[in-house]
Amino acid sequence: MQISFSPEIVAVVLVLFYVLAIGSAVEAILRARTAQGAIAWVVSLLTLPYLTVPLYLVLGRSRFDGYVRERQQIEALAERHLRDTRSELRDYRASDADAAFYRALQRLARLPTVRGNEVELLVDGYATFDSIEAGLRQAQHYVLFQFYILRDDALGQRLGAVLAERARAGLRVYVLYDEVGSAGFGRSRLHRELRDAGVQLAAFNTTQGRRNRLQLNFRNHRKLVVVDGRYAWIGGHNVGVEYLGENPKRGPWRDTHLRIHGPAVIGAELTFATDWLWARREQLSIDWNLERRAPGTSSVLLFPSDPASAFEEAGLMYHQVIIQARERIWIASPYFVPDRGIIAALQLAALRGVDVRVMIPDKSDGPVVGLANWSFTRELLPAGVAVYRYEPAFMHQKVFLLDRELAGVGTANFDNRSFRLNFEMTALVHDGEFCDQVEAMLLEDFARSREVTAQELADKPIWFPFATAAARLMAPVL
Repeated sequence: MQISFSPEIVAVVLVLFYVLAIGSAVEAILRARTAQGAIAWVVSLLTLPYLTVPLYLVLGRSRFDGYVRERQQIEALAERHLRDTRSELRDYRASDADAAFYRALQRLARLPTVRGNEVELLVDGYATFDSIEAGLRQAQHYVLFQFYILRDDALGQRLGAVLAERARAGLRVYVLYDEVGSAGFGRSRLHRELRDAGVQLAAFNTTQGRRNRLQLNFRNHRKLVVVDGRYAWIGGHNVGVEYLGENPKRGPWRDTHLRIHGPAVIGAELTFATDWLWARREQLSIDWNLERRAPGTSSVLLFPSDPASAFEEAGLMYHQVIIQARERIWIASPYFVPDRGIIAALQLAALRGVDVRVMIPDKSDGPVVGLANWSFTRELLPAGVAVYRYEPAFMHQKVFLLDRELAGVGTANFDNRSFRLNFEMTALVHDGEFCDQVEAMLLEDFARSREVTAQELADKPIWFPFATAAARLMAPVL
């Protein structure tokens, strides 16, 4: 059967598309976080409205509407709990937290830097998940379990069995996952088994709210586990066998996590509680009055970031760290697609004599991202920034080292998505001995990497500069 449309209907549809395109272009001018992004959207919307209007409705916004109110509500509740029941937590405030460097980071994080923590560096998947599993088995009160990717595979079933057993033992067990990163998990057998065991599960559901219904651009990229308010695990691993290096299609995997024991863990609890409130529209039912001890000497600032903030928190955090460097700033990230401000900060750091090193995987998991990496490398080398390409495996760690003062391990990549679109978490550890451990780990990684030279760039084929420049145009959406 042939379907035909009258000229009037076609005209109405055309006019509607152009009206939507103009309205979207105005919104892009008012709301886009970068001038380049605004220009790109305006030009595309006004020249190709039939293609670009649907894309803009799905990918166009970089501000997560509706989330701010819920975050303020749970933070106010948490502050009341802290003030009324654990006011002695103020005794753990780090002595150097009032320095300008930390003061800026704390205002962005909305959390204090607290001392008295024991921090353990966990290198690669077996160390990470063995530690997490041991912690889950020792839980006595509650478990908070959040990952961007949660798979129903051998690793998911292994950890799921422990979560289910803890729930059957009467503990409160909460599992939160991103519905895009964990696509299909909500329909999996493991999901049903956890639910039947009494585990409370929720997808983060970024499409909640009238203005968010079509938005697929935001991701809850956090990976954190909390046990009894005393232990927290944060880092780059997700729950899938590929993070153990056991997926033959992905091959070996290089990643980093850490375990925190001490009063800083409350920052992870507050972050999870905020995400849970958004996902389920209910407050997290945990005992905020559990005793919090200070088993170590490390000062830790847990740094959550999200697209609901007035500031680009993750990007500003990295920028603050780079300009603070006096001796070295080493950065390892699987996705290195920074903005102009970050590139300028790295160039200036190298020009003032700082040992600036950037490590990225030699084999990217996406051709566009891989080409864009080369474009930024071309800008960094003349300033004296050393760029290393990790060769043995796919490197997924998100780690930095600032002098012998601060080390960061978390979930935030060095790209626009982590800076502006994702919900992330980074643990900032102020401890010389821990920095030494991170230094030793990164030195081993550098030894397995190839340092990029100007000659290597010069030897690339004639089409290569054009391809990298074209890929760079996609940086705002990578």
